[in-house]
This record gives sequence, C-alpha cells and structure tokens, in this order.
Amino acid sequence: MDHKNLTDLKQENINAIISDIENSKKLSSLHFNKPKILIQENGKTSQSKDTYSLIIKLPFNLIQFNQDIINVCKKFEFHNNSLISIKDYILDKNERTLKKNNIHLKITEKEIDFIENLHVSSKPLSREFILKNIWNYSADTDTHTVETHIYRLRQKIKNQFKDNSFIKNSKKGYSL
Repeated sequence: MDHKNLTDLKQENINAIISDIENSKKLSSLHFNKPKILIQENGKTSQSKDTYSLIIKLPFNLIQFNQDIINVCKKFEFHNNSLISIKDYILDKNERTLKKNNIHLKITEKEIDFIENLHVSSKPLSREFILKNIWNYSADTDTHTVETHIYRLRQKIKNQFKDNSFIKNSKKGYSL
C-alpha cells in the first residue's frame, strides 16, 4: 500500500482498516483516526500504541476475528462519542468532566447536557428552550432555574479554569 492510497483512505467513510504490521507505522504517521486491525505472522512480536487497534496473529479463527473487529469498532465509537472538543476544552461525558491543560472539573449530567446543547447549536439557546429541553420544565414556568444553574456552572468554570467567558449570554440567549 503506497502513501497516496493511505491518504485517500482518510477521506473515505470507513469504520476500520485492516493492515499488516509494516503499514501500521504509515497509518500512525498519517494520524489515521479509525480502529486498526493489524495482521501479524506467528512468531513475530509487535506492540501497537493505539488503544483501538487489534493485533491478529496468523492463522486465526474467522468467527473470533469477526467478533474482535466488531468489539474494537464499538470501543472506538464509544470513546469518540464520549469526548467532545469545545474551544480549548474537552468534555468527557463518560467521566463527567470538563478538562483543559490537565485540569479537571467534575460536572453533572444536566451540565453536560447544557454544554453539549450549546456546543451543537449554531445560534444562542433561549431560556425557554433550555427550560423545556434540558430541565424538562414548561417554557411558561416562572422560575429562575436556568439562571441559577448557569450562574453556578459559570462560577465552577471560573474558579477551576479562571475563564469568565466560557458561557456567554445576550438578548438572543446563551452560547459558548
């Protein structure tokens, strides 16, 4: 497999790649962000630094090979779906933390939902939208729940990361 073919693979919609050990180094240098199934002859030893790689030694059991591929792809997908890059931060949904420069802040499920909704929205989220879709209150409810929770979350972020501008608000609503 030449370098051009490997580069083309990055553009394709694929779930994983099967390669021999020698080409795995090329894949790593391209930062190929997919699970890698590496084929290795018996007797040879190799270690993959990639957490979501699978090393298959020849000969192999086809049924077990199929199950191993499914498992490594599921682990990779689970990991990728749990980490969200937001500005200079990483939102880790599994650990329920917001991270920046080796500093971790524990956050609640509602705070994760709130931050994630702000992140995926192309426009500011209104108080009514947040009440109805995150806190599951009626949009007509007269409460300061949104303001209180956002204030507390801002204080946690400010105290931990010294960041006053992570969550912004305007007349249109809240945004990142």
